[in-house]
Amino acid sequence: MSKIKLSDHFTFRRLLRFTIPSIIMMVCTSVYSIVDGLFVSNFVGKEQFAALNLIMPVIMALSTIGFMFGTGGSAIVGITLGVGKKEQANEFFSLLVYVMMALGFSAAVLGFIFMRPLAIALGAKGQMISDCVLYGRISMISLPFFMLQIMFQSFYITAERPEMSLKISIATGLTNMILDYVFIAVFHWGLAGAAFATVTGELIGGTIPIFYFFLNKTSILHLGKTRFSGNVLAKTCLNGSSEMMTNISTSIVNMLYNYQVMRFAGEDGVAAYGVIMYANFIFAAMYLGYTIGCAPLISYNHGADNRKELHNLFKKSLMLISVTGILMLSIAQGLAGQVVGLFVGYDKELLALTITGFRIYSISYLLNGFNIWGSGFFTALGNGIISAQIAFFRTLLFQCSMVLLLPVFFEINGVWAAIIVAELLALVVTGQFLIRKRKVYGYA
Repeated sequence: MSKIKLSDHFTFRRLLRFTIPSIIMMVCTSVYSIVDGLFVSNFVGKEQFAALNLIMPVIMALSTIGFMFGTGGSAIVGITLGVGKKEQANEFFSLLVYVMMALGFSAAVLGFIFMRPLAIALGAKGQMISDCVLYGRISMISLPFFMLQIMFQSFYITAERPEMSLKISIATGLTNMILDYVFIAVFHWGLAGAAFATVTGELIGGTIPIFYFFLNKTSILHLGKTRFSGNVLAKTCLNGSSEMMTNISTSIVNMLYNYQVMRFAGEDGVAAYGVIMYANFIFAAMYLGYTIGCAPLISYNHGADNRKELHNLFKKSLMLISVTGILMLSIAQGLAGQVVGLFVGYDKELLALTITGFRIYSISYLLNGFNIWGSGFFTALGNGIISAQIAFFRTLLFQCSMVLLLPVFFEINGVWAAIIVAELLALVVTGQFLIRKRKVYGYA
């Protein structure tokens, strides 16, 4: 089977071949991200499970720099490759990796120091404070490597090696899952065991790419000498600000959701929302994986001014997202009981609450794929401003507004339905940008 290049023409088959490794990679990443919750809920207790869900948005918020450097930086590097400047592209790539390392370690130190006040600010009380701090501080050990792993997911694709990202995700995922079983079910280390299992997986996921890009001189991208460029860093941050905005906003939204469900259903509400989020990780990973996978194609063809191929990628992407949304909603509705039962099947009341919430929440799968891809599409085109606006409206403005407003009228069901209305409003914004900029970039 011939190797697919960024410069190829993409049929549906070739596009799926190129993006499926990224999709599987994101699904695998999501699966091993939820394994901690699965083991903690079933082997430790729902109180510790609630604590894990309460502090997780803090950890994810700290990791958002990796998303910004990965998506924003890979777009700049991809465009540079598209215009034929390979040596300069590698200088940019190396600079971004080295800066990412420094920022990662700084974020880990700050996270360790302020983990306790953050847990208290989120509403943790009593033993839940100690549980949140325990899991959070252990997680800071591998935070820099987790941020690098996230960043390299995008650059592997730009280097025309999407399968490497998949292999690393599988390796880190299997490591995490096996050690979760050993540390929690066998050694009975509880919440600390879950944290150490995740740390081990993330250390592997962040270290292997460094050696790969440093030692493999035949790769399109490789680590080497660089020079400082404030302009490249500024463009990376601006271009990737939408992904950072999305992830920070998602963390804020999750904190707000936890606050609302705590009001209406106590710790059971936090546990139920945690399960829905874990299930959502897998479903949303389909869209995220596809967006990450096709972004370098868009960046390359934009840099090469190949508008015909941009139009081809744009049209096929919208068709794939439409079909995927219908399939995912059908699966979510049909398997809601089985999915939720894996986490909280031991508690009938919590099970019923979570199934209802998940079935309402999953209606958003018909809509959110277009918004996720639309934001990533403009990032790949180098227009971080529009991408950031879509991310801001979708997450911080619409979701926060709806999760505060709808529960006033519909109580707990209003919390679950907030995402549907928010995604619908965001789709209007995304659609307007896509229509307005179609002639500027020539994709439609």
